[in-house]
Amino acid sequence: MKLKKSIQKLASGDPLKIIAIGDSLTQGWMVRKGYLDFIAEMLRADFPKSNVTILNRGIPGDTAQGGLFRLREDVLDCDPDLVFIQFALNDAFTGVPPVQFKNTVRTMVDHIRADTDAEILLVTSVPIMHQDQDFMAENFYSRLIELSREENLPIAPVHLYWKKKMAEGTDIRSLVQMDMVHPNVEGYRLMAEAIRAEFARGN
Repeated sequence: MKLKKSIQKLASGDPLKIIAIGDSLTQGWMVRKGYLDFIAEMLRADFPKSNVTILNRGIPGDTAQGGLFRLREDVLDCDPDLVFIQFALNDAFTGVPPVQFKNTVRTMVDHIRADTDAEILLVTSVPIMHQDQDFMAENFYSRLIELSREENLPIAPVHLYWKKKMAEGTDIRSLVQMDMVHPNVEGYRLMAEAIRAEFARGN
């Protein structure tokens, strides 16, 4: 479950096109710098020869079903080398059953594999400050972790990375905006760090 082909391209300087499909966290809602901006910087620092392009296909409020609906135009027709898939919170808070969410993301994976040679990285979202809402979100993140095992896909467990930082003393309120959900710039930097670890794991 490593990003071998993507890492080889980064190391050699061959063009690498990453397409990130997701919700407002991928879009970078209300910040000057989102996680895609940070991960681009990090990859260029880690792989000095890299020639990486990242296309942002995040839409605020979107769900996995919405991502599946626009997958052809936003991802498949763009000939990606690597696809980030980041959904969960809108599905959780609009009443989508967790099993349905998992099956929808699996269908996205199936289409990407059928139509492209791209590698796929699943990306979980952030923990929620309120315990009952966080429990709901965790149910969806656990489905992504299950899917990564079943489909032999790498996954960047952003929520666990944040919780590790919180256990070390970082206040979640220093990572989120006024709504207590969407990351601020520092929160997005931590998201990128969690993703960066998946590239380091296969390097």
